[in-house]
This record gives sequence, structure tokens and C-alpha cells, in this order.
Amino acid sequence: MIAGRSRKARILGGIGLYGAVAAYVIFALFPLFWTLKISVTPQSLLYSEGITLWPSSATWENYKTVLRATDFPRYFLNSVIVSVVTAVLVTIIASAAGYAMSRFSFRGKTTVAVTLLLTQTFPLVMVIPPIYRIMGELGLTNSLTGLIIIYTAFNIAFATFLMQSFFDGIPKDLEEAAMIDGCSRSQALRRVIIPLTLPGMGATLGFVFTAAWSELLFALMLISSDSQKTFAVGLLTFIGKFAVDWGQMMAASVLALIPACLFFGFLQRYLVTGLTAGAVKG
Repeated sequence: MIAGRSRKARILGGIGLYGAVAAYVIFALFPLFWTLKISVTPQSLLYSEGITLWPSSATWENYKTVLRATDFPRYFLNSVIVSVVTAVLVTIIASAAGYAMSRFSFRGKTTVAVTLLLTQTFPLVMVIPPIYRIMGELGLTNSLTGLIIIYTAFNIAFATFLMQSFFDGIPKDLEEAAMIDGCSRSQALRRVIIPLTLPGMGATLGFVFTAAWSELLFALMLISSDSQKTFAVGLLTFIGKFAVDWGQMMAASVLALIPACLFFGFLQRYLVTGLTAGAVKG
């Protein structure tokens, strides 16, 4: 009798768990589904049909217009350049800094760590005026190079602590054993440590890429030329003075999801391994 009740409780618990997961997935994916739905809805049906799960007739006209009659392809390319370069630069710098913070003791180490933490506490709105002035004096406004510098600077602190956690999870004995066998520190780092931290680098790369890909505030502040706009700023061009072209805006949004999905698909195994490895030390 008790065993039967226990089995029934497990079954109900499993159903409840899967139901909760399914509800969360639906809740998380519904905005994406609605974006896709609007992107294929003809303009004539967008308001006349009201709220429906799918339009009575679908069209690819919004996608064709976005790709052929707007500057979105250029915005798209700018975002790819900025995001990829930023992600690579931050990952390289943060890996070196994280290794130093994890493996070496030096004067001012605590000060450096506290300073990095403090950079994450300032509201972005507060630093816009000085950053704009500095970028203007350096001639880096309205430039993808300026965006890359800003994104790199603002992502290094978090990425450094993220990489430090991965290095802390790798026993120092592995390096010492490699150096006893004749490797220099740089050789031990290249042959032993870096292969073990590839999941962490993948996780850092993915995080920074996402942050740079979706960033709007600095791109809106620094970029004014159409040829230098990223897609996040380019989406605002679909907002007119008296109306919003929802179909084209949603079509552009769906297209903007493609590189992010491909990027994360490529790094998936590193991301999963990296995130779980970073949570457990030793």
C-alpha cells in the first residue's frame, strides 16, 4: 500500500515537473513565436484579423523588402564584425588576466580585483557623457572601432572573473607536473591548461558575443551614419513619425536571430561543459 502511494507520488511529481518545464519553455519561446508570426503576416491583415495564433495567409514579402529595399544587410554585417571582434578580444584578454589572478600573488592584486568589481557598479547612463567626449576627441565616434573598444572595455571585468573561476577549478598540480617533466610555464599553459579551459573560453566567448550583439545604448550614442549602424540601431529605422512597420521590423528581428543561433549551435558543447565546470571547483 505504501509502495503504491510512493509510486503514485513519484508519477505525479514527474508529471508536475515536466508540466512546469513545458510551461516555462512555452513562456520563454512565445515572444519568438509571436515575432515570427507578425513577420509573415501581410500588412493588410495585421490589424484587421485581430489577435490570432497564425494569420489566415502568410507572406515572405516583409523579408524580401528588408533584404532588398533597406540597409539592414549592412547593419547586419556591422553587428557581426563588432560582435565577433569584441568577443575574440575580450576572451583573449580575460583569459590572460584570469590566469594571472588565479595563479599569481602580486602586490595590488586585491586592489585590481576591487577596481574591476567597481567598474560593474556604475549605471551606464552616468558614464555616457565622459565616454562620448573621450571618443569624440579621439575621433572614434561614428566608427565601428570605437564600438569595439567600448564593448571590450565594459565586458573585460566580468569575463576576467569568469575565466578566473575556470582556472581556479584546474589543479595547480597539473602545471607543476608538466614543468617537472621539462615544460616551461608557457609550454605547460599551452599544452595542458589551455585545452582544459576551452569550455570556459567558449562560455566567455558566447556571453560577450551576446552582450555585444544586442547592445543598443552605446551604438545609439556613438553612431549616426547609416553605413556604420548596427542592427540594434537599424531596427529603429522601421519606426516612423506616425506609424511603425511591424512586419518589416519583426522580419529584421528574426533575421538577426540567425547568426546568434548559429554561433551558439557551434559553441554548444563548450558552453554546456563550461558553465557546469565553472560551477564546481577542485
